[in-house]
Amino acid sequence: MSAPVKKNDRATVYIEDLTHDGNGVAKVDGYPLFIQGALPQETVEVHVLKTLKNYGFAKVINIIEPSPDRVEAPCEYFKQCGGCQLQHLSYEGQLKWKQKMVENVMKRLGKIDAPVHPVKGMDNPWNYRNKAQIPFAQGEEAAIAGFYKTKSHNIVDMERCLIQTGEADAILAGLKKELAKLGLQPYNEASHSGQLRHVVVRKGRATNEVMVVLVTKSRKFPQKEAAIEVIQRLVPNVTSIVQNVNGEKTNVIFGDTTITLWGKESIEDRIGDVRFEISARSFYQVNPEQTEVLYKQALDYAQLEGNERVIDAYCGIGSISLFLAQKAGFVMGVEIVSQAIEDAKRNAELNGFTNTYFEAGAAEEVIPRWYKEGKEADVLVVDPPRKGCDEALLNTIIEQKPKRVVYVSCNPATLARDLRILEDGGYKTQEIQPVDMFPHTTHCEAVAWLELV
Repeated sequence: MSAPVKKNDRATVYIEDLTHDGNGVAKVDGYPLFIQGALPQETVEVHVLKTLKNYGFAKVINIIEPSPDRVEAPCEYFKQCGGCQLQHLSYEGQLKWKQKMVENVMKRLGKIDAPVHPVKGMDNPWNYRNKAQIPFAQGEEAAIAGFYKTKSHNIVDMERCLIQTGEADAILAGLKKELAKLGLQPYNEASHSGQLRHVVVRKGRATNEVMVVLVTKSRKFPQKEAAIEVIQRLVPNVTSIVQNVNGEKTNVIFGDTTITLWGKESIEDRIGDVRFEISARSFYQVNPEQTEVLYKQALDYAQLEGNERVIDAYCGIGSISLFLAQKAGFVMGVEIVSQAIEDAKRNAELNGFTNTYFEAGAAEEVIPRWYKEGKEADVLVVDPPRKGCDEALLNTIIEQKPKRVVYVSCNPATLARDLRILEDGGYKTQEIQPVDMFPHTTHCEAVAWLELV
């Protein structure tokens, strides 16, 4: 059966929902059209761009009836840059949509009937990112720097970003003007020529400390002292200037070699009362204000009274583990990345925690051994990557039967899938609390609380 519309057709449609990447969804005789820039509850006239067997793509020509939540996007680069998808939707509208999205995913994919609470958002949803990774390239006349267009490696040359820090903006706008003086030719992906690939800016929200990382193709850096002076002028509160060397033909930002050019090799930040050392390549949540909200929610759901043994699977640098250690009897963290485990141990020592233990390895292998050694958990916390929990880990949880599971998720779809598996294995999801870690994007984190029944 052919599609009811074809390329270059015009149609008037009603927008029913948004996709995970922020496109409006409309249906023509049941045939889905994905429409960039359209919002739910809008009636729009569209131009059909492409049709496939089961769905098509279109662009808005005219908004006939706008959404009550439509606003003018404040960022001048919004329509070009792929960093944000929802600036044209009011923040209140974003939070409502994210709650509905999580609810729908839970019911549709997981058949989970637990209550999904309203999303915990930010009082000021701007300038929240404490880490900027800025690619540099050579433009027609001068260096350009900014962020990539959606689904491309074409840089949108920009002077500022409304979700980054002021220090990142200063580097973004200022450093590209100084590159020629510093003898730093921007990197060219196609020819693998040039020197400066990325500049990474990290800031400790609680301490105001800033790290600037210059990612270069080679170690050679003849005007190092001049570069340090320029960065100090652009960012007066900089406390660490670092060079990272990445000579590979790759899209991965960092290489294996990191050299401290000036100042400290790491900066410090705090989430609640817990201190963290952050090096150039450390994993650390990019929205510390909402990270505290997220971790407090996980701590609330853990319901610790002071004597419990807690296992933190996918513990990373120990950020959730150390939050839990404030209330638990003992916390054991496991993480497959050995460098993260070293960071976790150092952070535990930094905070004076003596009731923690961290081990490198696969959670689905390490945790069963802990149980055989008699190290059983009252509460098990998981905070997996976007792909969700490893199937073997879910089976381990079901077999070992900790009485309570707290699942911290950055992907509602894999959360729903994993909750279904855990519920089929004897658990019951009590409630789900979404947290908006990334305002103006379609991403939404959530914390789920499960009890053994």
